[in-house]
Amino acid sequence: MDKSSKAERAIPVLYLVVPCYNEEEIIEKSARVLGDKIRRLQQAGRIAGGSKVMFVNDGSKDRTLQLLHAAAARDALFSVISLAGNYGHQSAILAGMMTAKQYADAVVTVDADLQQDIEALDRFLDSYMAGSEVVYGVRNDRHSDGIFKKGSATLYYNLMHLLGSRVITNHADYRLMSKKALDALSQYEETNLFLRGLIPTMGFPSDVVYFDVKAREAGHSKYTISKMLTLAMDGITSMSTRPLRMISVLGMLVCLFSCVMLVINLVDWTRGNNVPGYTTTLTVSLLIGGITLLSLGIIGEYIGKIYMETKHRPRYIVDTFVWKETEDLAEDAVKQEKRETSR
Repeated sequence: MDKSSKAERAIPVLYLVVPCYNEEEIIEKSARVLGDKIRRLQQAGRIAGGSKVMFVNDGSKDRTLQLLHAAAARDALFSVISLAGNYGHQSAILAGMMTAKQYADAVVTVDADLQQDIEALDRFLDSYMAGSEVVYGVRNDRHSDGIFKKGSATLYYNLMHLLGSRVITNHADYRLMSKKALDALSQYEETNLFLRGLIPTMGFPSDVVYFDVKAREAGHSKYTISKMLTLAMDGITSMSTRPLRMISVLGMLVCLFSCVMLVINLVDWTRGNNVPGYTTTLTVSLLIGGITLLSLGIIGEYIGKIYMETKHRPRYIVDTFVWKETEDLAEDAVKQEKRETSR
């Protein structure tokens, strides 16, 4: 554990930020489980009053938003941010964190499907109180994943490390960040977000908490193969320029290989051993063509990223925001009771 300060901290106001996209099958249970955990932590004196669960609706097309508004109307423990459209998982997390940092001392991002062990929050808080500004939740293993997902995840993390990214293996946006770390994160203005790779580069004292992944109780994962590939590509191009250097190295190797082949062919020609080689010519042409197209594709990805960054478009737009103090909810209940009595 890397700690820069052992100074005792005050009991924090904690916000759980929960991104949601088409989670109507599980969202009511998520609210019950997360709300119960917040109350238990408050009763144990681990977190301060005013702690909340903040849901971020990322343009859901089902009844997720209606169910969240109903939960927020019943209990001031719940807050709801609704984005104007579907901006993606990373933008939804950022929207929640940037809003929550106005009220909280520490923010934990967690998925709505309840697969990430919420009981690990106790260890998150232990590490925060010991001085960590960032605490990463890392899954113990991938036994709950299929063969394809397990293999692709291993390949992905190995590739990211090879390319120089500081992404933490098997960490999937289940993390605690202090207000200090969130204030620093707010200074990063890039449009192409990859929080898993960006946050470790900030340099704050950090720690890792390991947890077991549970099976999804309802619904199905909204992280399709297409979205996973997009996230992987964003991670590579947002956090490393090494692929561009690899293209340069590959180009030099191909040039060197071409020079060697040219010398060999000239020697054979002077000796009268020049034999027509259709297969060799075709193979080399296809190899060079494939390398050229791959190189152009990689360069195109980076140019596309530059193009999007120069537009300076907002990373998300908040449509509605529901946030209430406990006292406000009590006043609403009294007004409702008076209206019903006067009828």
